[in-house]
Amino acid sequence: MRQFIVEKNQIKNGLIILEGKDYKYFRQVLRVRSGDMVSVRLPDGELKNATVALVDEAARRVTLQTCADTGLKSEKTITRGVQANEIAGGADGATGINGLQTVEYWLFQFIPKLQKFELIVRQATECGVSVIVPVVGEFSEKGSVQGLSGAKRERLDRIIKEARQQSGSPVDTRINEPVTLEKAVELWQENCSGENKVSFVLSERDDCSGNLRSEVQKAGGLEKIKKAAIAVGSEGGISPNEVKFLEEKGLFVPIHFAVNILRCETAALYGIAAVQSEIMQ
Repeated sequence: MRQFIVEKNQIKNGLIILEGKDYKYFRQVLRVRSGDMVSVRLPDGELKNATVALVDEAARRVTLQTCADTGLKSEKTITRGVQANEIAGGADGATGINGLQTVEYWLFQFIPKLQKFELIVRQATECGVSVIVPVVGEFSEKGSVQGLSGAKRERLDRIIKEARQQSGSPVDTRINEPVTLEKAVELWQENCSGENKVSFVLSERDDCSGNLRSEVQKAGGLEKIKKAAIAVGSEGGISPNEVKFLEEKGLFVPIHFAVNILRCETAALYGIAAVQSEIMQ
């Protein structure tokens, strides 16, 4: 774990109280002891170091207390790998090593089977995608669409939290409710009105004329692009009519990667990485 995501209801009188599954994770997985230090991401997005103030075995409760910001990056915590504040960039607003602080990434994922969708959500979160929009497409199974609610929705929220904690992502990834293709386009247009943006749809057909590099360069690259979107199909891909609709109504540029045929969960990860890498050039 590179950071722990703190929920609002876990903060009481200035302390962070962990119970239930979080207590079990801290004690059985992290094996924390009083005095250990961990990195915590507060509800307002701020990353802080916190000290394990008390481990109450009887009450099955771990109490954390946030530390004053000393400005020292050398403070040792029990978390591993690159800390989230280093990934996100400096406090002066400079762009981080992956450009996530200046560009908001959206994934319009045509709904596949639920197990695959869970993997896509986990990987997109680790990559720093801000918004995941499940799209009801021509090839989406009704059962999968209906399953994205209730207990399944809670499970997806847990997957996002776990992925952020493991990866150290500073991005507060969120999943929207499933929408039609028409609504997805409206949502994208409403949320990026007046902003410099790029949007792409992955096409299995090699007759599309879109070019990822030229579109990113035309939009001004990392210095000017504020939002970027990618639309990815389900197991059956995206129908020609859906690609045409995205192109004409949403100004999504169809692009084709000259690689092996990819599963939808691989295509989503590959596409996100390709767009991010090109923007960072």
